[in-house]
Amino acid sequence: MALRKIRQLGDEVLSKKCREVREMTPRIRELIEDMKETMYEANGVGLAAPQVGVLRRVVVIDVGEGPIVLINPRILEQSGERTEDEGCLSLPGKAGQVTRPAYVKVEACNENMEKVILEGEELLARAFCHEIDHLDGHMYVEKVEGGLHDVVYEEEEEA
Repeated sequence: MALRKIRQLGDEVLSKKCREVREMTPRIRELIEDMKETMYEANGVGLAAPQVGVLRRVVVIDVGEGPIVLINPRILEQSGERTEDEGCLSLPGKAGQVTRPAYVKVEACNENMEKVILEGEELLARAFCHEIDHLDGHMYVEKVEGGLHDVVYEEEEEA
């Protein structure tokens, strides 16, 4: 496993649509492991493959309940609305108010290329939408209401 460089807003790879993953290969498996390690090192909630320069439809998410890997995810259902601060590892130190669905159901493949259906509310629903947007070449800043503001995240204390 290795840490990968997180691409920043303005990098053209972040505005491109990603290709589907057709089969699990050693390179895709390595990408997934590297993405998890990179996300955790950056204290993120999610990371999409284009954020590390790879135009494949792969996402990792962890909202505190363990890692979720989504390959070729798509939203099946969504409902409700929540407007909250949202940030991104590709634009560190900034956040903005974004309205997203309060509930989202997604279909994807897991690391074994088995179809899974997952449901998320609140932060998980937001993470699903945010990361899937990345796969289609979109960033949350396109949806910000009222502009961006600076944020400082507290470092977690070592136990």
